[in-house]
Amino acid sequence: MTLAEHFTELRRRLVRSAIALFVCMIAVWNQFPSIFSLIRQPYDSVQVEGSDAILALTGVTSGFSLQLRVSLSAAVVLSCPIWIYQLWRFISPGLKRNERKWAYVFTGVAVPLFASGVLLAYYVMPRMLVALFGFTPADVENITSVESYLSFFLHLTLFFGIGFLLPLILVTMNFAGILSGRSLRTAWRWLILGSFVFGAVATPNGDPLAMTFVALPMIAMSFIAVGIALINDRRRQRLAEVT
Repeated sequence: MTLAEHFTELRRRLVRSAIALFVCMIAVWNQFPSIFSLIRQPYDSVQVEGSDAILALTGVTSGFSLQLRVSLSAAVVLSCPIWIYQLWRFISPGLKRNERKWAYVFTGVAVPLFASGVLLAYYVMPRMLVALFGFTPADVENITSVESYLSFFLHLTLFFGIGFLLPLILVTMNFAGILSGRSLRTAWRWLILGSFVFGAVATPNGDPLAMTFVALPMIAMSFIAVGIALINDRRRQRLAEVT
């Protein structure tokens, strides 16, 4: 396609993604109380454990802004299969037929992987809040704005979601010919170290058991990614010998 045709195709994909996002946002707008109750559950569990932190809204328009942000975030998650599909449809014309097949497979795997990372973030979040609120000085009341807590919640879940996508990104780079399986196997120590660093960042209270609990799934997925990359390298070598 020409450059103008590429821009036309990009606009078409963006419009379809935006329509899907808008429709999903309308669908979840009236579900705001249930969605926000789910978001604040980690914070409420900390309150049960005896924290003095208070969650509060400040400003006349804060309530509307909160519902807008929560609804938009929920719509992004709900519509992710659509906009991921639209992204690959934009990329696929530049790929070979067999490469398009793998692109769709990777898209299908990316959604549950990202969801697994978000669920793990939701599980460890109360422990992170306990550790962070523990730095509040004595005789000081921690009044946390809802906007601040929502930003913390979204950033943490996004951090975990992208973290769980890293092994898939390694496999994608291998299939694209950018990274060999042998290079990944040589770097296995760095993969383990990176997984434990990820676990340490995710569990700031210093609990080694919690850090290991977060790091082990990352290590397992990274090793699976290395195995897939090595198998793909052998497949490429056999095809090269045949041709």
